[in-house]
Amino acid sequence: MVAALARPGRALAKQLLMIQFGAVMVVAAGMAIAVNAEWGISALIGGGIFVFANAVFALCAFMFSGARAAKRITASFYTGETLKILITIALFSVAYMYMQVELVPLKLTYLLALGINICAPVLFINNKK
Repeated sequence: MVAALARPGRALAKQLLMIQFGAVMVVAAGMAIAVNAEWGISALIGGGIFVFANAVFALCAFMFSGARAAKRITASFYTGETLKILITIALFSVAYMYMQVELVPLKLTYLLALGINICAPVLFINNKK
C-alpha cells in the first residue's frame, strides 16, 4: 500500500525524464543536420547534463514513501537536490575544461531541458473530472 502511494509520482517523473530526453535528442539531431556535427554533439552534452542530473534527483526523491518515512523522504529529497546541483557543476566543469564544445548549443539545450522541467505542471494537468 505504501509503495502504491508513490507510484503515480514515480510514473510522472519517468514520463518527464522521457520527454526531456526525447526533446534533447531531437534538438541535438536537428542541430547536427542544420549546422554541423560539433553543434549536435554540444547540444547533446548540454541537454544530457540536465537530464542526467534530473534523473539522479528523481531517484533520490522517490527512494522512500509513506507517512512513517517522512524524515527519510525529506532527507533524500534534499540529498537529491544537492546531488543534482553538484553533478551539474561537475559535468559543466568537465565539459568546459576537457571537451571542445560549442557554447551556444550547449547552453541552449540545457535551458530547453530546464524549460521543460519548469513547464512540467502544465504538461501534466489532469482535466478529467
